Amino acid sequence: MTQLSLSILSADFSDLRKTLETAKSGGADYIHMDVMDGHFVPNISFGSAVIASLAGKTELPFDVHLMTEEPDDILERYVTENTEYITVHCEACRHLDRVLRRIKSLGAKCGVALNPATHPAALDYVLDYADQILVMSVNPGFGGQSFIPGVLDKIRLYSEMRSERGLNFKIAADGGINTENMRSVIEAGADILTVGSAAVSAPDPLSALRKFKEVADAYTE
Repeated sequence: MTQLSLSILSADFSDLRKTLETAKSGGADYIHMDVMDGHFVPNISFGSAVIASLAGKTELPFDVHLMTEEPDDILERYVTENTEYITVHCEACRHLDRVLRRIKSLGAKCGVALNPATHPAALDYVLDYADQILVMSVNPGFGGQSFIPGVLDKIRLYSEMRSERGLNFKIAADGGINTENMRSVIEAGADILTVGSAAVSAPDPLSALRKFKEVADAYTE
């Protein structure tokens, strides 16, 4: 079954609890937390204080996506009662295997993200350990970007590798996903679709998210 992860990056930061309520009512499975440091990506979003303030305010688990340099220095700050995944970028980790093992030692599942231009072979030696592979379908740093169709081949490749090796990691896609392209993303092999501005910036975010849920459920039934 395809799951939805709602990103709060484009949400109204003066009323994030409303966004959490929308996520729950609209059928989202995760809250996606885009942490940007202004170094690894050119934008700054929010950090551990905001995420900690939202912990306990929803039943939905958090997928904390660290778009930061040297994420291994800050991992502990993002472990909350809601944190299920902590996802780091392979491009930002000098010792990726060690970082992933440290995430698990903190009690969270470990995810690895890779940018559109990063070769999928960069993760070849951690696929047996990672809980989630997050394929970026835009260049990270800003919300509201257009989906890059070329990443569908990358998603297909990871899906094939998972089957061939008998592995269990989830495949997530993040960036520019809407109700027009989400079918192709699911068909390529993605298990989790991260939905951002197409839902939270819509005139009626709840209706928009429910439409995503409807399409995802219809395709995977």
